[in-house]
Amino acid sequence: MPVDLPNLRDVAGLSTADGRRVRPGVLLRSALPAHDDLVPDDLAWPPSVVIDLRSPYELRHGHPLAHLEARLVNLPLLQALRPGNQSSESLAVLYRVVLEDAAHLLVDLVHEVADADGPVLVHCAAGKDRTGVGVALVLRLVGVPHDEVMADYLLTDHARAAIDERLHRDDIEPIYPVSFYLVAPEAIEGVLEVWDEHPGGVEGWFLEAGGDAATLERLQERMLE
Repeated sequence: MPVDLPNLRDVAGLSTADGRRVRPGVLLRSALPAHDDLVPDDLAWPPSVVIDLRSPYELRHGHPLAHLEARLVNLPLLQALRPGNQSSESLAVLYRVVLEDAAHLLVDLVHEVADADGPVLVHCAAGKDRTGVGVALVLRLVGVPHDEVMADYLLTDHARAAIDERLHRDDIEPIYPVSFYLVAPEAIEGVLEVWDEHPGGVEGWFLEAGGDAATLERLQERMLE
């Protein structure tokens, strides 16, 4: 029986530091979709681009939205980690390692959002960690303040039951510490601090990671009202 797509939301309406707002129908985020998920009638759907941040072994059964006319893009953030660098110490450590090892893929994500001609859906499994870092970068690059990015990240806490059901977490032995399944404000806070403390701010971090100023201009033009 079809159910609502867990943790699905449009990041529209978030305010920037200069008083602009994120335009609706541009950037969506969610947990792992199913082919027959229900989505709200007022949400921009189907997406024109689906950015899947999962690793190849998670894609072994194909993508559940392959039947749509969307372009599927795989940017496996955790697959990019250096051997021996996949720390399970905490989510805060893991998020920082993603910034270090998968920065080039985060740059690719920004390019995809900036250049798409319709709604972009970004997802991983829970739509919390990999998606949280990727969406946070986009929001900070268009000028959404630190606190509003944190507030968007915390909204995932309201979807925990639906996420757990989608991922069958009650039926399998946990692979990671149970704490990894929780929303971790300190983890995304650490990411935001890295960008805030960079000599060039988040824009400087993006440029240093391989991004370019023209992409930032396209991103802001597309994302902001």
